[in-house]
Amino acid sequence: MTQSRWQRLSEWPLTAAAVIFLVAYTWAVIGDLRGPADRVAETVITATWVMFALDYLANLTLAPRRWKWFYTHVFDLLIVALPLFRPLRLLRLVTLLAVLQRTAGAAFRGRVVIYVAGAAALLVFVAALAVLDTERAAPDPTITNFGDALWWAFVTVTTVGYGDFAPVTTQGRLIAGALMLGGVALLGVVTATLASWIVERVSQQEEDEQAATRGEIRALGEQLAQLQHTLNQRSNTAELSVNDH
Repeated sequence: MTQSRWQRLSEWPLTAAAVIFLVAYTWAVIGDLRGPADRVAETVITATWVMFALDYLANLTLAPRRWKWFYTHVFDLLIVALPLFRPLRLLRLVTLLAVLQRTAGAAFRGRVVIYVAGAAALLVFVAALAVLDTERAAPDPTITNFGDALWWAFVTVTTVGYGDFAPVTTQGRLIAGALMLGGVALLGVVTATLASWIVERVSQQEEDEQAATRGEIRALGEQLAQLQHTLNQRSNTAELSVNDH
């Protein structure tokens, strides 16, 4: 089996695993699970990690140039190698962002709203989960419930930062930095897409105007040719009349 075939076959199973992981992680964090329920959630989360680990090993094994694939896919390694840090498990949800981007397809500008809205909602939601998971057990936390975490994520991703809630742990601040970078990146996507759309519309308008001008010039040329033909006919008729006399 080739690597490309494996990637096509594993794409949707990995996407399903990412969704299942998100559900289990959400349940574990918001529910603040203890006992058997927590063990069930952890088992599901571990199972999804196993799927991503197997996918990484399969891609590394099937890659034509393994060393090159290894150092160009360090992020894939991080997704597998950081399962012990609970918030960093959310790196697996990059799979969902990749699917959203492919959904946009070639007609990216026409579907940019789907991509940006989906990516922004996912980014805010998982950042809220991650920061709550990290901050809740810290000494003197300011973020102690999911509502506060979600509000913090909204104001952080938009770089507003009211300051009413703020992470107090190093890991929480790293999450905040990543969230701000993600917000800036999404804003860049929107800005670039809008600029591309404006340039395309201006170019289209110029092409339409040029086409109209060419049409007018063509029509004028046809009128001149018709006028020339009429003048030639009259000149020939006049010459024939003079010769008859």
